[in-house]
Amino acid sequence: MRYSGTEPLALSLSLSSDITSWMRSSGLEIVLLVLGAMLFGRFVTYVRDRITRRIDEGFQGGDALVRSEAAKHRHALAQVITWVILTIAYVLVVMEVLQRLGFSMNGLVAPAAVLGAALGFGAQRIVQDLLAGFFLITERQYGFGDVVSITITGSADPAEGTVEDVTLRITTLRNSDGEVITVPNGQIVKVTNLSKDWARAAIDVPVTASADLNRVNEILHEVGKQAYRDPRLEPLLLDEPTVMGLEDLTVDQMNIRMVARTLPGKQFEVRRELRVRVASALRREGLHATP
Repeated sequence: MRYSGTEPLALSLSLSSDITSWMRSSGLEIVLLVLGAMLFGRFVTYVRDRITRRIDEGFQGGDALVRSEAAKHRHALAQVITWVILTIAYVLVVMEVLQRLGFSMNGLVAPAAVLGAALGFGAQRIVQDLLAGFFLITERQYGFGDVVSITITGSADPAEGTVEDVTLRITTLRNSDGEVITVPNGQIVKVTNLSKDWARAAIDVPVTASADLNRVNEILHEVGKQAYRDPRLEPLLLDEPTVMGLEDLTVDQMNIRMVARTLPGKQFEVRRELRVRVASALRREGLHATP
């Protein structure tokens, strides 16, 4: 059999023509789909950032020093909706790209069913995380900016910190040391929200059992009045701190409890300030707290 020298050239030209034709049709469509998905992702992220920025601006312009419950819920909801939209969009784009690469979606139905069944057994925790995240968001258990303590399955110590991100699968916290804690929603056993609607700052004042209880109560009442009149503390307090009375009594010591209702998340700051004021007031009166 004899081969002509022009056959390799013709084969090369034919292959080049096929590639050019494919690039002008399916290849171009794939590129456009990928670019469109990237642009759509940027657009959705931009819209989400605009919405959350407006929520933040409204929060900063208000009288409250912390986010309202509605603002925290809208913030978390915007993040979850963005995550769901982008996930659906990327899955659809991948399917379209596979079709243009020659993969038949009909032929993938049976393998997908088998793969789905296998993943169903192996991905039960992911499904559990998604369902738990859905109920966390819809029930408004906590939102962006809340201070929470989360008990996790298999962990003796709870995860504590400020909520920085909430999706259907995970919750991201940042603790007081600046560490970022990621908690799968399906492993959450109990949530203690320390910044829901309002909070309470409570301090126990230990004094000797021989101290004049009436005089100690008068001092604490005066400390509460002065704290409520303080321009720096008054915006954090919902009402004047009150003295609950004798909380505990032993042979040589008694504890008197003082409480104050505060804005959510501000109880720690108020508690520290009240302790300093109470200690100073007792020291001036010669009523030193017992060790």
